Amino acid sequence: MSRILELNYCPRCGHALEDREAFGRVRRFCPACDRIVFRDLKVAAGVLVEHEGQVLLVRRAVNPRKGTWSFPAGFVEFDEDPAEAAVRECREETGLEVEITGLLDVIGPEPDGAASIVIVYRARPVGGELQAADDVDRAAFFAPGEDVLPPLAFRATRVALDKWRDSQPRRV
Repeated sequence: MSRILELNYCPRCGHALEDREAFGRVRRFCPACDRIVFRDLKVAAGVLVEHEGQVLLVRRAVNPRKGTWSFPAGFVEFDEDPAEAAVRECREETGLEVEITGLLDVIGPEPDGAASIVIVYRARPVGGELQAADDVDRAAFFAPGEDVLPPLAFRATRVALDKWRDSQPRRV
């Protein structure tokens, strides 16, 4: 467990935390208020928007990985349905209104990534006008071939695109 990502002080009372065995592993513990501090997952949701055999990607205008490409995505708010978060993020980043057509994948942690879990939905455009906005500076549709894709931002982007590509009908 990385010390950089651990809490050092209790979020309830501010007392210094200690390590203690609890529920089968070492966890952070507050001796002042007798509280086990569980690390919460950070969940992101995004969409692979499909249109005429192509998929929508956006170029990140902010760090981490500024200048690289991903599918429209962002963090799920504490009171938000993940599918609604994915639709919202797409609208904020691209101006497109989309309809979820299915679940593509749930992808686990990325080394040094901000999200612990990325939920990726399949979607199709149902309105709006394509334009880069929010924290992206470009938005475009790409064919599934690896040779035409721009530099990708995250492992989750590659995993989702590979799964999407594998699900496409084979041309003979």
